[in-house]
Amino acid sequence: MARKKQVKSARTQKKTTEEYTAKDIFVLRGLEPVRQRPAMYIGSTGPDGLHHLIWECLDNSIDESMAGYASEIEVALLPENRIRVSDNGRGIPVDIHPQTKKSALETVLTTLHAGAKFGKKVYQISGGLHGVGVSVVCALSKWLKAEVCRDGYRYVQEYSRGKPKTKLKKDGKCKKSGTTITFEPDEEIFRQVKLERKRILNHLRKQAYLTKGVKIKFIDARENGFVYTFYFEGGLRSYIKYLVGENTPLHSNVFYVQKEKDGIVVEAAFQYTEERESCEESFANNIYTIEGGSHLTGFRAALTRTLNDYAKKNDLIKSDQENLSGQDVREGLNAAVAVKVPEPQFEGQTKTKLGNPEVKPIVESVVAEALADFLERHPQDARAIINNCLLSQKARKAARAAKETVLRKGILEGLSLPGKLADCSSRKPEESELFIVEGESAGGSAKMGRDRKFQAILPLRGKILNVERARLDKMLSSKEIKALIIALGTAIAQDFDIEKIRYHRIIIMTDADVDGAHIRTLLLTLFYRYFRPIIERGYLYIAQPPLYKIQMGKTVRYAYSDEEKEQIIKELGKEERGQISIQRYKGLGEMNPDQLWDTTMNPQRRLLWQVTVEDAKEADRIFDVLMGKEVLPRKKFILAHAKSVKNLDV
Repeated sequence: MARKKQVKSARTQKKTTEEYTAKDIFVLRGLEPVRQRPAMYIGSTGPDGLHHLIWECLDNSIDESMAGYASEIEVALLPENRIRVSDNGRGIPVDIHPQTKKSALETVLTTLHAGAKFGKKVYQISGGLHGVGVSVVCALSKWLKAEVCRDGYRYVQEYSRGKPKTKLKKDGKCKKSGTTITFEPDEEIFRQVKLERKRILNHLRKQAYLTKGVKIKFIDARENGFVYTFYFEGGLRSYIKYLVGENTPLHSNVFYVQKEKDGIVVEAAFQYTEERESCEESFANNIYTIEGGSHLTGFRAALTRTLNDYAKKNDLIKSDQENLSGQDVREGLNAAVAVKVPEPQFEGQTKTKLGNPEVKPIVESVVAEALADFLERHPQDARAIINNCLLSQKARKAARAAKETVLRKGILEGLSLPGKLADCSSRKPEESELFIVEGESAGGSAKMGRDRKFQAILPLRGKILNVERARLDKMLSSKEIKALIIALGTAIAQDFDIEKIRYHRIIIMTDADVDGAHIRTLLLTLFYRYFRPIIERGYLYIAQPPLYKIQMGKTVRYAYSDEEKEQIIKELGKEERGQISIQRYKGLGEMNPDQLWDTTMNPQRRLLWQVTVEDAKEADRIFDVLMGKEVLPRKKFILAHAKSVKNLDV
């Protein structure tokens, strides 16, 4: 019987092989590949990919600006999820293309790898590399209209999902030149079409800093015609002032250089502040390279080498003393480096990293020469910078010693701290969760109410150290933070390893009052500064305990907001007209273990907020404002948002 089955299987395999012929190979024509695999061209079909469509249209207008033809660019959000991007450049050509026998406009919009950027006659420098940008927008739009003003006439053509719906036609005369692309993203491709004003404004601001003297206007016609215009003459020098914001600079002069070498234009600027966090942003042909690349590597090498050379030359570092490391010279640094490269090599169409190896030595040479001159001309600034770097080096060494002590202690104690961590029995991170609980009282209720198989409890005594104001060595002297580091199992700083994490759900559970909110903010600051990959992996959560227990007879309901409380009271009043008892929970310790389990810890009933960082720079700024040492920015924030506070426990 078994042999008979085997023979049948062999015959089936032979038949399948014979039927696999040339006709089974599908060749996708036009823009079909884009619709089949959109993430290959825009990175994802989520919010990043959706907004990438705007960046692709914008890149074409920016290229016209860099070529010296467009002085004004406009991006508008219109009703019905439509976007309009326009410029006053030369306008896309509309004459017949010799190869495709179609207009150049239709060729650009419906053909991959078609554009003026390949020949290098029209664009010496451009953001576009593959020539797929605007054609991808066309392919992934339910509707798109192209309007071109050129040679005194206005030309119009409409498209749908990568195919022309109308012929190119003249539509009157126009005095100026330029291109306008209006499109509506396709809901068949994107899970949710939600355009974010803040994200677009941040992107446009960067482009305006990178493109001196070009006016970039943003309009949100969805909400009473919101208008914002960007125009900067200072380039990256102005951008550094924006990055520094209200932080206190360590030195008065901003380092700045712009120079062309071997056909590559290098622009770089930086300024140190008293804050420990660094911010380094890099751009290539006006494309924000979030993963850096050869230009950022060259900048960092120049910074480290030149500061070490100056420090030794001026006896700020002794001959037998350890050199400053890259980590030492980047603490408190706000820097931006931009290059314009004739033949950029980006990794992926979304252009997140520059790969040109020839760029590194050029950037390193330009920055090193200019920085050496800057330090000689501004000796006070130079001394302030070097002293800051030496302080960072000292703190790094102290932190390394303290960190090694913490890790050794964790190993010796088997990752279990007496009286602190009540661990779960499971050793599978994917099913284990750690509750970080405020206070011994709440910790006791949580330990008694938990499911010991997969729930661990770590009670914290009082408010942990504000890590926004403390260096790593001081932070590691905190018993509460030590306990948390050992419980997580990931180590910290350079030794941090997300793969060693012991829990895939880390839940901050604090009281629903002002002190609880403060402790929660301190913990969020700690995770954001030192355990950011935990947030990025989606492992960090905030528990939402109920505010009220509402009881009528034997019926017990819990409310998590004032609105929900009123709704429950109405519902109970309709069902039975008995006496309603309302208890306001001021703290987790007021709950019995079974109540805490039912409302806040039971996976079947609880409410959790997952912590995400969608805009790292904005989150960084908010933590600086709320938790930093400068009082004035925090005062301004409180005054600006005081009216929006509905309920405040005092």
